[in-house]
Amino acid sequence: MPTPSPRRGSLLWLLPIAVILAALALLFAWVGGWIGNRNVTPQAMINTAEAAGPLHPGFRRAHSKGICIIGTFAPTSAAAKLSTARVFSQASTPVLGRFSNPGSDPYSPDNKAAIRGMALQLKTDDGQEWRVAMNSFPFFASATPEGFQAMNAAKLPDPATGKPAPEKMKAVLARYPEIANFMAWAKSAPTPDSLANTRFNGVNAFRLTDAQGTQRAVRWSMRPHTPFVAADPEQLKTADRDYLAADLDRRLAAGPLQWDMVMQLAAPGDPIEDPSQAWPDTRPETTVGTLTLVRAEPQINGPCLDLNFDPLILPKGIAGTDDPVLHARSSVYSVSFNRREQEISQGKANHGSAR
Repeated sequence: MPTPSPRRGSLLWLLPIAVILAALALLFAWVGGWIGNRNVTPQAMINTAEAAGPLHPGFRRAHSKGICIIGTFAPTSAAAKLSTARVFSQASTPVLGRFSNPGSDPYSPDNKAAIRGMALQLKTDDGQEWRVAMNSFPFFASATPEGFQAMNAAKLPDPATGKPAPEKMKAVLARYPEIANFMAWAKSAPTPDSLANTRFNGVNAFRLTDAQGTQRAVRWSMRPHTPFVAADPEQLKTADRDYLAADLDRRLAAGPLQWDMVMQLAAPGDPIEDPSQAWPDTRPETTVGTLTLVRAEPQINGPCLDLNFDPLILPKGIAGTDDPVLHARSSVYSVSFNRREQEISQGKANHGSAR
């Protein structure tokens, strides 16, 4: 048998590297929305968000108004039984996060914020990160990125009237009927009078892996220790533009604020990859830790400003599912982050170094 030449042998060593590079190229192309079976790209979704109102360079394209928050996360003894993630075994993990309002206007009045967001970065002592993105709604508007994009596009004002065209939304609801459930919830759900008593939900499912290799599908939520109080609709009409931040500062001056992180475990047959469907309240739940917030700062030049709270930045022991909305969120966050970073580098932002 002829002996391979040294040159041919060196080329064979390069083959695994070439395969890895090709796989990475395909991954980045998929995340960027350039290939795949999806009918909507993250770029198109960001373009629609930008078309909803005046552009504010340097700010997030959605949930633009925000407050930086600083605190810690302490796990319960039950947490390590569900997942090997380091955040569930070390005594305490520092947390940097952000409260946010919906919409693309970073100066919008808080009395329009019926929906609120909480995003967190937990960084453990071994350098791993867990980034969490939650909202105050109990389930997502649509089962797919296509449905969510169609809903947002239908909300855009018609150039002829300056208002959304009703027939467009009617067509969207006919094609994506689950959106009607979200709209019904939005009309009837009471608005908390404070960020401190707001429950935040991770509507996407993830998989936890324990020390024996057993996987469990879960959804998590942050449940406040502060008792719920509904906002008075009449008082909201005359509330200060930034009353949520003022209330948060007042409460934190009196002491830390806390939320329990609760894992809801899926049962066979539950919709793991459809965030528009809530799981039954009868599903088992486990409290895995307590978030304690000690300080809040304005997001302008604040420590949370440059963070992309990508929900697929996960530690070992926690993994994403194939939920298409979850993967779309990750891609859209990346496009939004890159656009505002480019605006900063080009000097287009209208405020300091904000991103």
